[in-house]
Amino acid sequence: MQINRPSKSPLTHEGAPAIHLTPLDELKRTVMACMLWEDNFYESGSAIADRIRKLVSRCNPREVANLAIEAREKQRLRHVPLLIVRELARYPHKCPDGLIANTLERIIQRADELTEFLALYWCKGKIPISKQVKKGLARAFTKFNEYALAKYNRKNAIKLRDVLFMVHAKPKDEAQAALWKRLIDAELATPDTWEVALSAGADKGETFTRLITEKKLGYLALLRNLRNMQQSGVSTELVFNALMAGAETSKALPFRYVAAARAVPAWEPQIDQAMQIALSGLDKLPGKTIVLIDVSGSMDAALSQKSDLTRLDAASALAVLIRGICKEVRVFTFSEDVVEVPPRNGMALVDAITVSQPHGGTYLGRALESLQTRANADRIIVITDEQSSDPVGNAIGHGYMINVASYKNGIGYGDWIHINGFSESIVDYLAVYEKTYCVSAVAT
Repeated sequence: MQINRPSKSPLTHEGAPAIHLTPLDELKRTVMACMLWEDNFYESGSAIADRIRKLVSRCNPREVANLAIEAREKQRLRHVPLLIVRELARYPHKCPDGLIANTLERIIQRADELTEFLALYWCKGKIPISKQVKKGLARAFTKFNEYALAKYNRKNAIKLRDVLFMVHAKPKDEAQAALWKRLIDAELATPDTWEVALSAGADKGETFTRLITEKKLGYLALLRNLRNMQQSGVSTELVFNALMAGAETSKALPFRYVAAARAVPAWEPQIDQAMQIALSGLDKLPGKTIVLIDVSGSMDAALSQKSDLTRLDAASALAVLIRGICKEVRVFTFSEDVVEVPPRNGMALVDAITVSQPHGGTYLGRALESLQTRANADRIIVITDEQSSDPVGNAIGHGYMINVASYKNGIGYGDWIHINGFSESIVDYLAVYEKTYCVSAVAT
């Protein structure tokens, strides 16, 4: 019997060699692009959630807490940070004093997350709420005004008033005490939102017209309801003015604009213009950049059951964002082949990426070898789900591997800088990293 035998090397789902990760690194790559409970191309949502549960128990609690905060505040993920803290709460003996309460208070940023957390807490059976969880939920409860509480005061199995009773939250002042009494007595002022108005039978067109005119419709709600507005005859001038006016400060990710354009193709030029405004003013990365995008079959998997967007849509929208911060850039796609995409911007770039070649296998290694002889650059940015069929070699210049999926194993380590997720915070990371470490290596 041989004992000193090398452990079996991990593989991607397409068979390329991967590497053994630390539990924390594995947790990061699982979490940062995770739409909780949603199936990926190769893995089920429940399997991904189970892996998160197991990994939390194997990691340093402070690092787990920081990861939950990063997922909520930088990646803007809502559900998976709640699961992380719920799992962390299973190990209070490992956690420094106040860690669970402080993290829970910080990641809860919408009133309905109070009830969602308790639903997660009891998903495998009702148990007493720990002291640290009570403290975190109680402090988080004080964040919300009457509008926020009324908006999410839903008739679910666990209600906001239930949370208030169970965690014994203390109001900050008499005004908040009076507000919580109205919550308990079901006397909160009805919020003036499009959901409430339409549920009450109000005319759709009149409702959106009034809310836009009174500046009571948030920018994301505007983007998500463009189809409703078109179908109900809302003034296009009013809608387009609102699109342009709010774009610069919206903080909406490019894929939100892509989704809006898919919903209302006739308004794509105006949506595209708004996206360009949102991307304007970004600092430029010096030198030459190659962006290489995975268009293999697995990238056609939907982000969620209710979404019309795919991983490829998210990757393409991210390419639009990256193109906007690079002075000189060439965009390529890879699948069975490697293909250069015409130098386009905005929605035109998304379309060009999508139709650049058939969506087949994932031959990233072969694509990189091809680019070594075809293109010279200071950096290469690969956007992929990392399920390559072949081994991946060295980068061209500074190499960044952006992972947009939640699979256990992936390539892109070694001399590659590895980034998980697809939020606009990637742009900040690239700028800071190169300013700090690469300023002398990139041409200006």
